[in-house]
Amino acid sequence: MRRLIVSDLHANWEALQAVLEDAEGAYGEIFCCGDIVGYGASPVEVIDWSRNALTKVVRGNHDKACCGLDDLEWFNDAAARAANWTMAEIGAEGQAYLLSLPQGPLREEHFLVAHGSPLDEDEYLVNDIDVAGFETALELPLNFIGHTHLQGGWVWGYGGHRRIPKPGLKDMEVVLELRPDHIYLINPGSVGQPRDNDARAAYVIWDSDEKLIRFRRVKYDVKSAMKRIRAARLPDVLADRLLVGR
Repeated sequence: MRRLIVSDLHANWEALQAVLEDAEGAYGEIFCCGDIVGYGASPVEVIDWSRNALTKVVRGNHDKACCGLDDLEWFNDAAARAANWTMAEIGAEGQAYLLSLPQGPLREEHFLVAHGSPLDEDEYLVNDIDVAGFETALELPLNFIGHTHLQGGWVWGYGGHRRIPKPGLKDMEVVLELRPDHIYLINPGSVGQPRDNDARAAYVIWDSDEKLIRFRRVKYDVKSAMKRIRAARLPDVLADRLLVGR
């Protein structure tokens, strides 16, 4: 089985379309690590797609904020303004869908899907210190997370853990071969708002038969996504950051 793993779509319809076109025919199921909405200006389109296309999904912090499940006290001004705009834009039906999203982690037979840490849906796992000792807490060998918008992750094997590299700026793909005696914490990166200094949309294809993880990057129509944000009168910073990927 080949699965498309996505995260942090953030209502960026242009980026999502590019990912789906790039991955066409390469998957049978789609799993999402959360944050369908927030920041971007296409929440209705992305929610409609998510409702019909996703095999399974866990909620993200922006999903919670955009349906009133969480307050906005921890959001910066731009994120809070986008969340309030999103709530009005998607209306009661869209908010009901976001409310229905399950809290992670989602445990499947051989893998796990979470938004932040598998131990806390709102925890950011950014550096080696954040994941120290995690191998004793992870119940399954393969774990997918999002939240940080940073593609890559960690692998535990002989002699401790190491970072998993993402594609370079001139590369479309990095392939990771999964080993049965290792533990993996995989971040597919953000579809809609990458923050690793690479403006391209990020995602993962997991081939469980071949035991391969493909970290992919794909260009998309950034200017159209920026134009939508500005047309919605959302903060300019939410458009400008898409150009630089941070």
